[in-house]
Amino acid sequence: MNLKNYIGGGFRQQTSNNWITNLNPATGEEICKVPVSNSKDVHEAINSARIAYPKWSKLSHGERSLWLSKIADKLEEMFEEIAKIESIDTGKPISLARSVDASRSIANFRFFSEMIRDLEIEEFEMEDATNFVIQKSIGVGALITPWNLPLYLLSWKIAPAIGMGNTVVCKPSELTPMTADLLMRAINDIGLPPGVINLVHGNGIETGSQLVENPDIDFVSFTGGTVTGSKVASSAAASFKKLSLELGGKNSSIIFADCEFDKTVRGVVRSGFLNQGQICLCGSRIFIEEEIYDDFKNSLIDAVENMKIGNPLNEDTDLGALISREHLRKIEYYSDLAIEEGGVLLTGGVPCLPKGLEKGNWIAPIIVEGLNHESRCSKEEIFGPMVTLHKFRKEDELIKMVNNTKYGLAGSVWTEDIEKGRRVAESIETGMIWINTWLHRDLRVPFGGVKDSGIGREGGKWSLGFFSELMNVCIKHK
Repeated sequence: MNLKNYIGGGFRQQTSNNWITNLNPATGEEICKVPVSNSKDVHEAINSARIAYPKWSKLSHGERSLWLSKIADKLEEMFEEIAKIESIDTGKPISLARSVDASRSIANFRFFSEMIRDLEIEEFEMEDATNFVIQKSIGVGALITPWNLPLYLLSWKIAPAIGMGNTVVCKPSELTPMTADLLMRAINDIGLPPGVINLVHGNGIETGSQLVENPDIDFVSFTGGTVTGSKVASSAAASFKKLSLELGGKNSSIIFADCEFDKTVRGVVRSGFLNQGQICLCGSRIFIEEEIYDDFKNSLIDAVENMKIGNPLNEDTDLGALISREHLRKIEYYSDLAIEEGGVLLTGGVPCLPKGLEKGNWIAPIIVEGLNHESRCSKEEIFGPMVTLHKFRKEDELIKMVNNTKYGLAGSVWTEDIEKGRRVAESIETGMIWINTWLHRDLRVPFGGVKDSGIGREGGKWSLGFFSELMNVCIKHK
């Protein structure tokens, strides 16, 4: 299967004859060929979006809301296909692809459909005048998404972007292009006006950079690694494009002795290893109060070793494959580095696998103890199934250790003392934090980080704010 770009309401062959082979992470078998789009393809997609923009932007919020609902309805019809494709393309368990990727992708379109439908103009009264604050569309945007939650994050950007009257050109990761192609099939089937959503496949150098740098792009929304995000920011800055960056994280899970023990073990296992640890919100540094350190460590090891590693398409699989051979080597590098830095591997390594999976990208979850909190493994983003354990005695020393990274995206605090939980949470340099839970998401609240974890916020009114320009109209009374 050779994928095609989606431009101007139709599937089109790329101009060049360059292709990327997309491999199944679990088996190493070829899934499809991905086109590498060049500057001509990118320009054609942007031009298509530019042509569609005037008419689309003039639709009412209610009319655009209906289109988002139509997309959600179509995706709901394709629910099982989304889950299966996402599992094959990413290596994640199909049960996770159903409960997170497929469900959330549909929910994103429904959520923003309702928000945009109910959007009201703000009014501010003065003694002698009335101010009306309106949200106007921006123009044509570039939406660039990563490989770990492909359709989930693409829908999270597309829905508010086009809902606010913009038209877009999307570039999914070349490692996981299949559900982006599925979404284009969905919008093609429902007859979304040509040019409102366009998609170009390719890599960052030959395709993504051309998209970001193009002067006809008015805004850029990027989710991905911090290094790539820095390059995107530099490229966009020269032409003052509006920019949103959701980048990496090195998140802490903080366990106090007064936590609800069994619930906390389950929560910390989930936060450390969901999607093989390949989620920017995963808690990869685990700080445990000294009083319960040994008991918690032993229970954590038992829980992790009981997780089933295997074929992602099997219903009882807990952990699937890593996204690529390159990423597997990265995790192996950090595993070796942990030992060099004085750490002890408590569990993890090469798993025993069923026949047919030998060529996939497999590793068992790794738990490391004995590392200094200033070590590289404790501070650098690994983005895989590897966590480090750290003991703490006092609250003030804990806060210093937690805040010693260049990242500040998320975290969790586990304690039955809610006042203490809030105090500690508010002391952490991060954009998001959960108390006695993890990844419990309300789509209305702001999502994003501080420091090297990004610029701006997504979610609810923050997404609508980014994908629009505010304009104040002041009317003087007689």
